[in-house]
Amino acid sequence: MATLTIGLPNTSRVKMKLSGQKLSLEEALLALLLDDFNIFLWSQQRHRGPRPKSIFKELTEEKKPTEELMSFNSTESFDQWLKNKQENQNG
Repeated sequence: MATLTIGLPNTSRVKMKLSGQKLSLEEALLALLLDDFNIFLWSQQRHRGPRPKSIFKELTEEKKPTEELMSFNSTESFDQWLKNKQENQNG
């Protein structure tokens, strides 16, 4: 694998995946620049709302799944799961 990636640029998806990067240096700098500009604009407002969210943080933060993905082999197994869930909520 290493011999195949030698000629690729550092911003290629393969090299970024191997090095654990989510963003290229250019993308990270642009996101940080946008964050700073948004903070500047926010600070100049007379009636400030909540602080703007960081674009850089949104792009680099590890996303946690909100719900567990479920699959069913048949409608009967789904119906049984739904019945059990409803019973647990009611009693």
